[in-house]
Amino acid sequence: MSKKAAAFEVSVEAGNHGSAAWLDDDGRPRRTGTVWTASAHIITAVIGSGVLSLAWAIAQLGWAAGPAVMLLFAFVIYYTSTLLAECYRSGGDPVAGKRNYTYMDAVRASLGGAKVRLCGAIQYANLFGVAIGYTIAASISMQAIRRADCFHEKGHKNPCRSSSNPYMILFGVAEVVFSQIPDFDQIWWLSIVAAVMSFTYSAIGLALGVFQTVANGGFRGSLTGVAIGAGVSSTQKIFRSLQAFGNIAFAYSYAIILIEIQDTIKAPPPSEAMVMKKATMISVATTTIFYMLCGCMGYAAFGDDAPDNLLTGFGFYEPYWLLDVANAAIVVHLVGAYQVFCQPLFAFVERYAASRWPDSAFITKEVKLGPFFALSVFRLTWRTAFVCVTTVTAMLLPFFGDVVGLLGAVSFWPLTVYFPVEMYIVQRRVRRGSTRWVCLQTLSAACLVVSVAAAAGSIADVIDALKVYRPFSG
Repeated sequence: MSKKAAAFEVSVEAGNHGSAAWLDDDGRPRRTGTVWTASAHIITAVIGSGVLSLAWAIAQLGWAAGPAVMLLFAFVIYYTSTLLAECYRSGGDPVAGKRNYTYMDAVRASLGGAKVRLCGAIQYANLFGVAIGYTIAASISMQAIRRADCFHEKGHKNPCRSSSNPYMILFGVAEVVFSQIPDFDQIWWLSIVAAVMSFTYSAIGLALGVFQTVANGGFRGSLTGVAIGAGVSSTQKIFRSLQAFGNIAFAYSYAIILIEIQDTIKAPPPSEAMVMKKATMISVATTTIFYMLCGCMGYAAFGDDAPDNLLTGFGFYEPYWLLDVANAAIVVHLVGAYQVFCQPLFAFVERYAASRWPDSAFITKEVKLGPFFALSVFRLTWRTAFVCVTTVTAMLLPFFGDVVGLLGAVSFWPLTVYFPVEMYIVQRRVRRGSTRWVCLQTLSAACLVVSVAAAAGSIADVIDALKVYRPFSG
């Protein structure tokens, strides 16, 4: 393999090599992942704090379109994920085919050429953006804990303002520590903790929505969502609807790390593809239930006035201690989600450095700290620097969440739909012009329209944010 090709390969191999009895068919340490660890990784990646903004998204679309769009994209994401899972092993052989350790490896094996570099650029830009977005989201939840306590003590009319910068720094310190976990397959326990936390705050948001609906004496909202008029122009209605459509689509997306997750699953039988499809079904079904419940009950509770985050937008003020528990659970979940998304990026850089400077002790030397952990000086330096950069960027650009939305819009179609469809066509030798080929291309074209429309809505948000931008103003 050329150095240029190696530069685009991400490795998630474990740091310790054992005897042949503990190696898989590719000579790498035996994988131990199961359908449950894979499901935990997926749920940690998918059910983010964005679940709490789905009430706002449904408010833009209304009772008629909101839940229908959610179910539609649940099916689209499940289907394209099963196509991508088929591409983990090349040659169409799900048991003995050559493994593709990363998304880019799969693209290289099936499509090759410039598409590999395009995939890498989009994937890693998205992962970097997600890290910054999670830093901002975690600081907002930590801020919300302080504000909830302040409102309880001083009343709801008190502004209770505070800077988010100290909370971003605190989150960054935690990520510096957890980023020293060497490889993706060694963070399974962190994913399980994060998944439990996601269910915790989602359940609290759901319960508060139910109680508020009961207190209101019935469901709020309308079939078409926020009405044009009173402070909402027709242009704003269009852009907000596009943004809501995109938010729902992106809320399910985890394709950028699907292959990396699949590479943690233990060797056949059953095949990794079968296990991954089952994990995908479990995860998408679980997230859809939570999304429908949280989004619909939030809209039922607040109607067109649904906040963009049920727990930090202060749709609720009491019980304040329950809000504290929920927001603390969000922070813990985001600590794990940050690692799930960043481990592939960490490994990409470390793989490139090892191939570029194989004789450098700084790059390759590891210090053993007990039987199960080895500390690399390069890993410590580079990963700490990465976390520092994402933290400072979050402080410098507090509106970067809008930019992350734009990145999500731009990456949704190529990574979630286009590449899986094209690779599947090559893997399964789907004949051009056949019914299946036409259906797959129609799906791809429809999702491209969604991606472009959502990008337009996100660009409008970024422009609005720039008008009031002040650096380090969080």
